[in-house]
Amino acid sequence: MDVTDSRAGSRQRVVGFADVVRIPLRRWRTVLSVAEVVLLAVSAYLVFFPATYRAVAVVVLRPVVTDPFTLPNSGADRAINMTAENGIAQGNDVIDATARTLVRSADEVRDALTVEVPTGGQVLRFGYADDAEDASITGANAAAQTYLQVRQGIYKQQRAALLRSYDSTIKQVTDQRKAAQKDLPENGFGANPTSPRTQAILDQVSALNDQIAQLENARAKVASADLSPGSITAAARAPVPSSRDAAVLYLIGALLGGMLLGMIAAHAREALDRRIRAIDQAADLIGVSPLGVVRSPGKRGNEAAVAADARYVSLAALKWIDRHPDQPLVVLSGRDDEGRATVTGNLAVALAAAGHDVWLAAGAGTAGELKDIVYAAQHRTPPRPRAVPLAESGVPTDHRLNGSTAAHRLGGSPGSPVAGPAAGVTRAGGTGLGPGTDLDTTMVMAALRPAPAPGSPVTVDEYGLERRPVSVLIGSGVVRLCGLGEQPARGVVVVDAPPSDADETGVRLAQSGGAILVVARDRTRSAELVRLVDRLRSAGAQTVGFVLTGGRNG
Repeated sequence: MDVTDSRAGSRQRVVGFADVVRIPLRRWRTVLSVAEVVLLAVSAYLVFFPATYRAVAVVVLRPVVTDPFTLPNSGADRAINMTAENGIAQGNDVIDATARTLVRSADEVRDALTVEVPTGGQVLRFGYADDAEDASITGANAAAQTYLQVRQGIYKQQRAALLRSYDSTIKQVTDQRKAAQKDLPENGFGANPTSPRTQAILDQVSALNDQIAQLENARAKVASADLSPGSITAAARAPVPSSRDAAVLYLIGALLGGMLLGMIAAHAREALDRRIRAIDQAADLIGVSPLGVVRSPGKRGNEAAVAADARYVSLAALKWIDRHPDQPLVVLSGRDDEGRATVTGNLAVALAAAGHDVWLAAGAGTAGELKDIVYAAQHRTPPRPRAVPLAESGVPTDHRLNGSTAAHRLGGSPGSPVAGPAAGVTRAGGTGLGPGTDLDTTMVMAALRPAPAPGSPVTVDEYGLERRPVSVLIGSGVVRLCGLGEQPARGVVVVDAPPSDADETGVRLAQSGGAILVVARDRTRSAELVRLVDRLRSAGAQTVGFVLTGGRNG
């Protein structure tokens, strides 16, 4: 990035709330392109990728109790650790058993199986996704049933271990009771059942019997416990929802999401784009005050609004012309597509309507467009009578001539077309001199100059004949169209300079006059504008101001 680009990029434009809507509307192609890409991607997914069926089986868990008819207390949801149950449901035992049932690999089953645990409940939801509906139903039901079997097997192992522990304890207590019974005296001669020693042994045997009874009672409860971990309350069955069921919603979501992404892309491009968006931004880059805004004619071709904007610009230009007489006013732009010809033509028309004799110099590329602008302006602002200086026309001041007299004075006969110096004064689409095509109507002779303006070069065509500029009467003034280099050295001269990016003629002409820069909204780049301003400053040319084009037509 060069110095010009860095200078232009250092000035950040503040994005307002209106720009949030205006930027996507202006960059609607970007928004539509991104939305189209997203929509096509979703459509391709729906068409080319197989549908995914997801079956769900619901398992309700219950705590293991000795009495299955006992009502659970208020803390029943805490009797089961759902985190542990979720881990068992997704453990290797369940995955491997389900894979054997579906004849698939364990990795495929693990990717397709999902287990959901609703908060605050004792429910497990087994979901299984597959390309086939039957396979998804089988997978969900098999996973749920396998979990119940695995969980019941774990309970059985725990019960068996607990029963073995009870049996071992009962055997030990029984052995103790047998040993105590051996110490009892036999019922015979000399036995005293009421002796303290005998009574202590009897109490010990009785206590061991009670302990054995309690152990057997506890063992019986463990042995009679219901080891069922739960049941499948909602088995998976057809029809199973698939990814194709909400295809319309997917497309609508893709369209809305694509438009949202497109708006984000539009704002991203806007942030990276360094084009002029507002008149203040251009004034900051150029360093001079704006002369005005010339709106775009638009599709309706509202040339009157453009001419009105140019008249306001001409008010500022007239001040400079009064301070710098006989200096050309050069209209410059970086490229041809920035509305320079529209500004130049309407500015010359506005100066002529104010009573000036304006020379409009332009290259071959914009001469035709400028002619159309000037001719259209003559229809809007027809010629008005004005005093004719005696020194210029040879006719007394305020003397008005009709068409026949004008032709006679210029060497013709009454009723004949005007020739000679007057032939350069034209109307749109013809060679008449006045507001109409009838030469006998009253004419304004202010523009009928028998000799070229002082200082104007004399050019000849390919046949060696003198070529005069095309002159168009507008209001009380006249616009004389000529080529670049054919403009006079004195008088009011407006130059439509070639694009500065390809031709230095405009900058060179501005060295002896003043430059009006044309900046197109949403088209002129900041770096290009800064480059043009730097070229003018390095050449020592004076910048009168700038005109912003491309505004909305009111």
